[in-house]
Formats: sequence, structure tokens, C-alpha cells
Amino acid sequence: MSLAEELVIVHAGNSIEAGFVKSLLEEYGIAARLRDEMMGTIAPWYVAPGGVGAVKVIVVRSDYERAKAIIAEFLETD
Repeated sequence: MSLAEELVIVHAGNSIEAGFVKSLLEEYGIAARLRDEMMGTIAPWYVAPGGVGAVKVIVVRSDYERAKAIIAEFLETD
């Protein structure tokens, strides 16, 4: 990820989901990072999927659409 590019959230959930989504995106060549992952580890009961305290998966804006499509496709086949 370039420091000059804006980062955007593509997924928010508990630490397990977020870690899985990060790995999935990396398999497709999309650099992803986790934000707020310590909260998911320290207080997992506080982390609501997509809500307060959720672990976020972030990518650069230029990868946003592709990342969302990969996540959506995976969730449909689940």
C-alpha cells in the first residue's frame, strides 16, 4: 500500500472474520491491513460485526471495488 493513497474499510467484524477476509484478499493480490484488531483480542464480547469495536479490514481506495466483489462472491458461495 502506498502512503499517498487513501485507505478505506471493506469489511468490519470480529477478529476471526476480519483475519479471514484479510487472508482472502491477499490471496487475490490485494494488500489489506487490519485496524482495531487489539480490541477484538482484548474484549471479543465488545466487538459486534460491523458495529462498535469491530475489527476493520482496510485497503487502498483503488482496490475497493475489486475487494468488495471478492468478499461478496465468497459470501454468496458460503
